[in-house]
Amino acid sequence: MKVMFVVPLVLLAAGLSACSEEKKAEAPVRPVLSMLVKPREAAAFGFAGSVQPKFSTDLGFQVLGRVVQRHVNVGDLVTKGEVLARLDATSLELAVRQAEADLASARAKLDLARVNEQRQQTLLAANATTKEQVEETVQSREAAEATVQQEQADLTKAREQLNYATLEAEFDGVVSAVSAEVGQVVTAGQTVVTIARLEARDAQVDIPDSYGQLTAIGTPFLVTLQANPEIKVKGTVRETSPQADAATRSRRTKIALDNPPESFRFASTVTATPLAPSEGHLWLPDTAIGGEDGSRYVWVVAQDGLSVQRRPVTVQPSAAGGVDVLSGLKENERVVTAGVNSLTENQPVRLSGEIAS
Repeated sequence: MKVMFVVPLVLLAAGLSACSEEKKAEAPVRPVLSMLVKPREAAAFGFAGSVQPKFSTDLGFQVLGRVVQRHVNVGDLVTKGEVLARLDATSLELAVRQAEADLASARAKLDLARVNEQRQQTLLAANATTKEQVEETVQSREAAEATVQQEQADLTKAREQLNYATLEAEFDGVVSAVSAEVGQVVTAGQTVVTIARLEARDAQVDIPDSYGQLTAIGTPFLVTLQANPEIKVKGTVRETSPQADAATRSRRTKIALDNPPESFRFASTVTATPLAPSEGHLWLPDTAIGGEDGSRYVWVVAQDGLSVQRRPVTVQPSAAGGVDVLSGLKENERVVTAGVNSLTENQPVRLSGEIAS
C-alpha cells in the first residue's frame, strides 16, 4: 500500500517541476531600443548671445547739482580727461570765495599774533612785562597758526568740490548709455554716463543648466558673428553665474574673446559654439545609463540579440550632451538605450528600434 501512495506523489512532483520550468521558459520577451556604441564628435550646436564690454563703468558727479551741459551721446568715442558734462557751479564758486576770504582773515590774525609775541618778548627782556603775558601771546600765535591751517584745508576742500562740478572721462572708451539730461537735478553718485572700455570684449550667452560642464572657467568656444558667419574668433569662459535663473534655468556666461576684430561691435549678435576636444571616447545618451554616480551600468545586448547582460561602466558628461564612456565597453557593442531600470540579468529582449549615434 505504501508503494502505491509514493508513486503518485513522485509523479505529481515531476509534473509540478515540469510546469515550473515551462513557465520559466515562457517569460515575456521585452522589446527594447538599442544602438551600436561608437565614438562621437561634439555636436555642432551653439548658444546665441551678444558682444559686451569686459569693463564698463558708470560715471556720475560727486556733488549734488543741476546739469547745465552734456557733451556726449550714446555711441560717441571719448578719451581720458575729456569733459562729459557740467553742473551749475554757482554755489560752489561762492563757497570757494568764502574760503579764500576766511583764509585771508586767518593769516592777518596770525601776523598780528606774531607781532604781539615779538613785542612782549622785547618788553620781557627789559623787565617791562611778565612771563605770563608772554605765554599768552605765544598761545595766541599758536592758535592763529592752527586757524590758518584749518582755513587752508577748507579752501582746498571747496576748490575740490568745485572741480566735482565737471565730469571727465577716466579712460578711453565709448559711451554705452546716458542716464541724465540737461536741466535735470542729480544727486551725488547718480549715474550720468556709462563708458565701456574698447580694449577687451566678451561674448555674453545664456547656457542651459543641463550643459553645466560648458560653464567651467577656461572652457574653449568658437564665437561666430551672426551678421557675417565668415568672421569667427576663439574665446574662453572667464565668468559664469553661480546660480541658474529661476525662470529660464540657464546660467549667464561671459566668454573672453581673443583679439576680436572691429566688426565685433558692442551689442552685436553672436553664436558661441563649444570646442570640446575629441579624445576618442565612446558616446551614449543619458537614457542608456543606469545606477547612481558611484555605480553606473549599461545593458549590453548579446550577440544573438535575444538577451541582455548588465555591465558596469565609467562615464563622464559629454560636451555634446549625453556621456562619454571611459571604460567598460568596446566599439560596436549593442547597448539598450531606454528602460534600463526595468531590465533584469539575461532578460529576453526583442530589438524594436535603433538610435543613430
